[in-house]
Amino acid sequence: MPYPELAERLAAVRAAIDGAIARGGHQQRVAVVAVTKTHGPDAVRAAWAAGLHDVGENRVQEALQKMAEVDVPLRWHLIGHLQRNKVKQLDGFALVHSMDSARLADALHEEGVRRQRPIDVLLQVNVSGETSKGGYGPDDVRAEAERLTTLPGVVVRGVMTMAPFDAEERVLRATFAGAREARTALLEAGHPAAELSMGMSGDYEVGVEEGATMVRLGTLLFGARG
Repeated sequence: MPYPELAERLAAVRAAIDGAIARGGHQQRVAVVAVTKTHGPDAVRAAWAAGLHDVGENRVQEALQKMAEVDVPLRWHLIGHLQRNKVKQLDGFALVHSMDSARLADALHEEGVRRQRPIDVLLQVNVSGETSKGGYGPDDVRAEAERLTTLPGVVVRGVMTMAPFDAEERVLRATFAGAREARTALLEAGHPAAELSMGMSGDYEVGVEEGATMVRLGTLLFGARG
């Protein structure tokens, strides 16, 4: 059986999340998005068998190949950068975490209108300002939140951010707090922005303490790709 340690690892993660919720005091529900990028369809099936209903992929094409091979009713999340020329391939995704620019927002809106079904998205915010990461700057969020109210082809469900790799706790908390502020701006503009996608294998407990409603876990669940 592939990934024999997954159930045990997931139980430890869920216990850690419960502890982080208690420490953080936000009383939120937290979904675990199992990141199956670079792993084959067996990882997706194992996730489902372990009770995980959300899987995340970085690349549209890799996800589509797995969707064709896996017949369980998972919710597929696109968590990696999305090129505008790929928006027509999003039908199988429940949520796009990486709406990182106004140009991409416009392309997603146009596709949502064309298919007569809005695309659920998260606004990617680059709180840390790292040039290696995409996303809106924190100072741009409020104006973009207002503009997005005029784009019925997308439904903005919340915010996604990534903290700097191996950052100290102070930086993690500042990054995640910035994402919370961005979500507040979206809510105040009238978006149904309940979600905060923040925290990965190395920092998810701090993310949950700071209010994350989704954590994106790959290595912690499946191990390194062999």
